[in-house]
Amino acid sequence: MSLTTSKNRKITIPISIGYGLTDLVGGGAFTIIGVWLLFFYTTFVGLTPVEAASIVAIARIVDAIVSLFMGSFTDHFYKNYFGKKFGRRRFFLLIGAPLMLVYALLWINGMNYWFYLTVYLAFEVIAAMVLIPWETLPSEMTKDFNGRTKLSTCRMFCSALGTFLATAIPGLLIGHFGKSDPNAYLINGIVFAIVFLLAVFISWKVTWERELTPEMLAELEADKPQTTFSEKLVMLAGLFKEYASTLKVRAFRKHLAIYLLSFTAKDVYNTVFVFFCVYCLNVSSAFAGSLLSMSIVGLPVTLLAGLAIIKYGPSRLYVFAYSVMMLCLAGLFYVYQFPMDNKAVILIVIAGIYQVGRCVLEFTPWNVFPFIPDIDEMITCQRREGLFAAVMTFSRKTTVAIATFIVGVLLQFGGFVKGSEVQPTEAIDMIASLIFIGTSSLLLLALWQALTFKLNKTTHKIFVDEVERLKAHGAKKDVQPETRRIVEDLTGYAYEDLWCNTTPDTNAVSRSAAPVIE
Repeated sequence: MSLTTSKNRKITIPISIGYGLTDLVGGGAFTIIGVWLLFFYTTFVGLTPVEAASIVAIARIVDAIVSLFMGSFTDHFYKNYFGKKFGRRRFFLLIGAPLMLVYALLWINGMNYWFYLTVYLAFEVIAAMVLIPWETLPSEMTKDFNGRTKLSTCRMFCSALGTFLATAIPGLLIGHFGKSDPNAYLINGIVFAIVFLLAVFISWKVTWERELTPEMLAELEADKPQTTFSEKLVMLAGLFKEYASTLKVRAFRKHLAIYLLSFTAKDVYNTVFVFFCVYCLNVSSAFAGSLLSMSIVGLPVTLLAGLAIIKYGPSRLYVFAYSVMMLCLAGLFYVYQFPMDNKAVILIVIAGIYQVGRCVLEFTPWNVFPFIPDIDEMITCQRREGLFAAVMTFSRKTTVAIATFIVGVLLQFGGFVKGSEVQPTEAIDMIASLIFIGTSSLLLLALWQALTFKLNKTTHKIFVDEVERLKAHGAKKDVQPETRRIVEDLTGYAYEDLWCNTTPDTNAVSRSAAPVIE
């Protein structure tokens, strides 16, 4: 079996869908975990809110550290036998596909705390091993804005499909087996584990990678001596410097802030939503699942968002998403404060509108991400997709771990009683505060960052054209004033200090490839 590269390959809709199927894991597995895991562990397994939240927090922090190394590791995996044969990114999809079956073990009832922690930790590491190299593939497969947008749009369509299935199927199973039967969760886990296996395998089958550059080929041919332990320590320190260097890219700093704030807001909402429905609104967990299954509106919305991001740019999509979500939070607050007879219909309408905003929120950051390495290339003269994917994943998993643990601590502090169908007033007030104050505060902070985000189709084309001009040995003095302004705004550097000029501000960015820790 040989390595598949990008030579003479076109981005078609079937290929884009095949690539995007792996986001059934991101949109499906982690939606189910975010919505149902704490509820399952506190209601059936018998764990306290802090114990249940600590499983997620500990596993994701450990996984975040693993993720941090995965990006650089895959950047340089072409130097190894398996990387040469199967691809530095795609190899991990091939071995990760069968390991997706571990997901089903999360939903076995009657085990102890350490079993659930071990299994969840294993699944998080497996998911990172697959998702980080997979996330770099749009940058590997094409340089074209529309081609990457096609890949990202199909990816987010699959994510939206995964989110819908992840919210609809558990609700149907709970309705069929009854709210007191834990087997509904186990069957759900088995079904999704098989779906994830097939999705990752298909993505491996249809994707490819860019051809190795002359510099990479020269490095492969070089006969290097064995690295000593002290040299490995120096390499490790250099690797952390590489990670820190990503934050020197202004567009990435803003992108990361928007991504973390908005996704953490969504996490808080998802984690508390079933608790809110059951204990604050006095509706069943099956009905809560039905409300979440309104995520089906995300399927057409994703397609429309793919067109809108080209026409309007990501900044306007962010503003739209956050505005819609905060409007729905206001509607939910009204239903909570003023109980009514026909609240089921109103809740369904609110849930459907909320999913429009939620879908756009999830769609936009990962459509922006493939263009960040292009901006970094102006600063470093390197392609570091894996490094940026690792920083994104590390940051995301660290923040969701902290947020989930804080939710668990606050639930227990508020007097939540595990396994009880009736909660004290203090616990109900805490649940309501988390979903309203916690979610809206994070969305407002994300909106503040989004209003000054300037990366879009027009600025990206001007930026990439300038990179290509400099690659063709164009003179810096010939830069157009508008191009200079855009380049400086997106990079955060003075134009004169870019394109491999060594200055005090850029010394921290390594001019050679990040070291591999063997």
